[in-house]
Amino acid sequence: MKLDMFDFHLPEELIAQVPLEDREASRLMVLDKETGKIEHDVFSHITEYIKPGDCLVLNDTRVLPARLYGSKEGTGAKIEVLLLKQEHDDVWETLVKPAKRIKEGSTIFFGDGKLSAVCTGVLEHGGRILEFRYEGIFYEILDKLGEMPLPPYIKEQLDDQDRYQTVYARERGSAAAPTAGLHFTEHLLEKLKGMGVHIAFITLHVGLGTFRPVSVDDIDSHEMHSEFYQMTEGTARLLNEVKEKGGKIITVGTTSTRTLETIASGNAGVFKEASGWTSIFIYPGYEFKGIDAMITNFHLPKSTLIMLISALAGREHVLHAYETAVEEKYRFFSFGDAMLIK
Repeated sequence: MKLDMFDFHLPEELIAQVPLEDREASRLMVLDKETGKIEHDVFSHITEYIKPGDCLVLNDTRVLPARLYGSKEGTGAKIEVLLLKQEHDDVWETLVKPAKRIKEGSTIFFGDGKLSAVCTGVLEHGGRILEFRYEGIFYEILDKLGEMPLPPYIKEQLDDQDRYQTVYARERGSAAAPTAGLHFTEHLLEKLKGMGVHIAFITLHVGLGTFRPVSVDDIDSHEMHSEFYQMTEGTARLLNEVKEKGGKIITVGTTSTRTLETIASGNAGVFKEASGWTSIFIYPGYEFKGIDAMITNFHLPKSTLIMLISALAGREHVLHAYETAVEEKYRFFSFGDAMLIK
């Protein structure tokens, strides 16, 4: 399949720069994946589309304040560091700018020396392996010195960094938020539970590969980034019970979807306790084995995310829905509106 098949025109003013004050107040487009029928609603009414016995699957990853600003020892050159992945202990894979200034053996200081890092390895495309040194607890220092790594298409700074976290975020490790979950409030989740809807959690730590553009013309040749996921035995058991009783598995976001499909694909459609790294690439032609429906945001043209939802709802249905979203001035991307594909 060709990359251009997933392109659409998106006016820049529709890219949401700030989140709405009320998480539930986002607009909701409901897309029937079989017929392509579209309904327009508000997110607080999501309760009308989910039935008792269904299960919502949420990604409980927590975004690290992973962007650090420091200076190089000796020269004082300003250096920006983005934490990508913890290799082990205090050793991290990072993205450094300007990378040419940081060679093996270079030291970077952050926050008047409260935190320092020594470069122990040089990778491609600005990647560096850094070993951090500090006194105290690393994550507490990071909370004080780090900034949220907002996506490149968001130009505004957040007044409240928690608005780039879901209300149920708890497992530290993401470089980006699972943004479909930003629409939920604790009140809304309690309301769903009170209706008899099951709530299940998985963890997938979102990597920056989420924002990396597809650079090949033939998408069959695209290689996905690898991300760490985890499903507990309790979540696996709940999901299998829901399926056996005829309930729907509704994932919140592409990250939850990729996790469930990774596990179900490897176990003949059955969920099992599992953890590991997934690089699953879902695009039209893929047969879903774990999920029935999903809640998602509106994604970038030519992205692997729009390919994933096209696999679920059909490319023509999705592109028509996106054309409608542009006409109706829906808000796009991380802080934008939501779509339910059912």
